[in-house]
Amino acid sequence: MKELIEQIAKAIVEKPEEVQVRGIEGEHAVVIELRVAKEDIGKVIGKQGKTITAMRTILNATRVQKQKRQVLEVIE
Repeated sequence: MKELIEQIAKAIVEKPEEVQVRGIEGEHAVVIELRVAKEDIGKVIGKQGKTITAMRTILNATRVQKQKRQVLEVIE
Protein backbone atom coordinates (compact mmCIF):
# COMPACT_ATOMS: atom_id res chain seq x y z
CA MET A 1 0.00 0.00 0.00
CA LYS A 2 2.94 2.33 0.57
CA GLU A 3 3.73 2.17 -3.13
CA LEU A 4 0.17 3.10 -4.08
CA ILE A 5 0.12 6.08 -1.72
CA GLU A 6 3.49 7.17 -3.09
CA GLN A 7 2.27 6.99 -6.70
CA ILE A 8 -0.88 8.96 -5.91
CA ALA A 9 1.08 11.63 -4.05
CA LYS A 10 3.68 11.95 -6.82
CA ALA A 11 0.90 12.45 -9.37
CA ILE A 12 -0.61 15.29 -7.33
CA VAL A 13 2.39 17.34 -6.20
CA GLU A 14 4.66 19.72 -8.11
CA LYS A 15 7.86 18.27 -6.60
CA PRO A 16 7.47 14.49 -6.88
CA GLU A 17 11.15 13.94 -6.09
CA GLU A 18 10.50 15.11 -2.52
CA VAL A 19 7.72 12.60 -1.81
CA GLN A 20 8.69 10.09 0.87
CA VAL A 21 6.51 7.32 2.24
CA ARG A 22 7.47 5.29 5.28
CA GLY A 23 5.55 2.57 7.08
CA ILE A 24 5.81 2.05 10.82
CA GLU A 25 4.35 -1.24 11.91
CA GLY A 26 2.86 -1.58 15.35
CA GLU A 27 1.05 -4.39 17.11
CA HIS A 28 -2.45 -3.49 15.90
CA ALA A 29 -1.85 -0.84 13.24
CA VAL A 30 0.45 0.31 10.48
CA VAL A 31 1.14 4.04 10.38
CA ILE A 32 2.03 5.28 6.90
CA GLU A 33 3.88 8.58 7.03
CA LEU A 34 3.68 10.73 3.90
CA ARG A 35 6.23 13.54 3.57
CA VAL A 36 6.00 16.12 0.80
CA ALA A 37 7.48 19.56 0.16
CA LYS A 38 5.92 22.32 2.29
CA GLU A 39 4.34 23.99 -0.74
CA ASP A 40 2.69 20.69 -1.74
CA ILE A 41 0.98 19.89 1.58
CA GLY A 42 -2.17 21.73 0.54
CA LYS A 43 -2.38 19.74 -2.68
CA VAL A 44 -2.10 16.43 -0.82
CA ILE A 45 -4.77 17.44 1.68
CA GLY A 46 -7.06 18.94 -0.97
CA LYS A 47 -10.05 21.23 -0.61
CA GLN A 48 -11.85 20.47 2.64
CA GLY A 49 -9.56 17.45 3.07
CA LYS A 50 -11.14 15.52 0.22
CA THR A 51 -7.89 14.25 -1.33
CA ILE A 52 -6.40 12.91 1.90
CA THR A 53 -9.79 11.45 2.84
CA ALA A 54 -9.89 9.58 -0.48
CA MET A 55 -6.40 8.20 0.14
CA ARG A 56 -7.43 7.05 3.61
CA THR A 57 -10.56 5.42 2.15
CA ILE A 58 -8.37 3.39 -0.19
CA LEU A 59 -6.31 2.23 2.80
CA ASN A 60 -9.43 1.29 4.75
CA ALA A 61 -10.74 -0.72 1.79
CA THR A 62 -7.64 -2.90 1.91
CA ARG A 63 -8.11 -3.57 5.60
CA VAL A 64 -10.36 -6.49 4.74
CA GLN A 65 -7.30 -8.28 3.36
CA LYS A 66 -5.07 -7.47 6.34
CA GLN A 67 -5.67 -7.81 10.05
CA LYS A 68 -3.97 -4.54 10.98
CA ARG A 69 -5.51 -1.10 10.72
CA GLN A 70 -3.70 1.33 8.43
CA VAL A 71 -3.39 5.01 9.30
CA LEU A 72 -2.17 7.67 6.89
CA GLU A 73 -0.43 10.72 8.36
CA VAL A 74 0.91 13.74 6.46
CA ILE A 75 4.18 14.90 8.02
CA GLU A 76 5.58 18.42 7.56
